[in-house]
Amino acid sequence: MMKKSIVVSNASTIFSALDFKINLEENIEKIASLGFDGAELHVGNPKDLNVENVIKIIKENNLEVPTIGTGQAYTEEGLSFSDSNEIVRKMAVKRIKNQIIFASHFNSQVTIGSIMGKIEEDVNKIDAEEWAIDCLRKCTEFAKEYGVRLTLEPLNRYERNFINTLNEGIEFIKRVRVSNLGLLADTFHMNIEEISICDSIIQAKDYITHVHFADSNRWTPGYGHLDFAKIVQTLKKIGYQGHVSAEALPLPDSDNNCARLTIEALNKLNIS
Repeated sequence: MMKKSIVVSNASTIFSALDFKINLEENIEKIASLGFDGAELHVGNPKDLNVENVIKIIKENNLEVPTIGTGQAYTEEGLSFSDSNEIVRKMAVKRIKNQIIFASHFNSQVTIGSIMGKIEEDVNKIDAEEWAIDCLRKCTEFAKEYGVRLTLEPLNRYERNFINTLNEGIEFIKRVRVSNLGLLADTFHMNIEEISICDSIIQAKDYITHVHFADSNRWTPGYGHLDFAKIVQTLKKIGYQGHVSAEALPLPDSDNNCARLTIEALNKLNIS
């Protein structure tokens, strides 16, 4: 069955589509009290955390961790798989390997989204994609040792200039040629890039391993124009059994109220 989760970060960050930031222990307790099944942890660097304490907090609150968000390594530090500087790429791979070890404590996936980077104007696209593929192979091979799966997230054209649609994500996964790399379907990005969100989900049914929910304006479901009832119906149709994780702006007002509105919206959609 599908489960309900929400994004939480251990630190303040440039990335704004987060309901909870900074106070990890307090926010995880709030997430559990609201009735979410999981907390999607967005962590810039696991070495900044007391990992044993995080494990303890998650267990005490009976939550799952569906995936580890890694985008802060790019947005805050500029690390990416497609950077023309080999040293930067090596640092990005090293960071993801640390995230993989962290994820292994929770039987969690690791998201590969923003850390793919953007292809620089003076860089050949084929070269940049090959660098990214090489980095992904190194990370997925490392992840196999820990029983961890990576999930590739297509982003909209304003945030990344390659791998924008689910189909492009699938084609990229095929080029990487590994067994532990799935696809993350994010409704906010899909609304911008896909001709049909539901048709794209059906076509990607064998690849989707995680789902992000945010409405067309990146607010919580119900505050934009997306037909989430149809999207949920489609996810059930393809037999999706993972988490539906809210990654939305903390709007219309406070973080806590937004999270409450989110769980109410997810419950109304009969996500189960």
